[in-house]
Formats: sequence, structure tokens, C-alpha cells
Amino acid sequence: MANTPQAKKRIRRNERRAEINGNRLGRIRTFVKKVESALAGGDKAAAADALKAAQPELARGVARGVLHKNTASRKLSRLTKRVAAL
Repeated sequence: MANTPQAKKRIRRNERRAEINGNRLGRIRTFVKKVESALAGGDKAAAADALKAAQPELARGVARGVLHKNTASRKLSRLTKRVAAL
């Protein structure tokens, strides 16, 4: 258990940040799932619209430090390739 006041504060802060970051990650996953469900349905227009909505969410995740930039880039690239293949 933490002994110093600063260590106790860090524990409190880390709990708050973990909740916020988890919510951000969940939001990103939701946008990606919308693209994947449109792809599964075979609807190219809906998939393209969902991809346009997912792209800034992935970029925001990188800016906030929730995702690594290469991870977001890889996900976006793979989704874009799948939408183009429809």
C-alpha cells in the first residue's frame, strides 16, 4: 500500500484516468464495429460513412494517448482496404 501522500494521490488519479481511458477505448471500438457490421452487410455506402466517422475517433484516441499511432494507422488501413474491396 502507498505510504506517501503523493503515492496515494497517484492511485486516485490513476483510477480516474483508467475509467476515462476505458470509456474512450470503448467508444473507438463501437465506431470500428459499425464499419465492420456495414461491411458484413455488404452495404458500401454505409461502410464508407461509418469509416468517415471512425477515422477521427481513431485519431482522437492517438492524440489522447489511448492508442498507439501505428495501431490506429493499421486499423484504419485495414478497414479502408476492406471498404474499397466491396
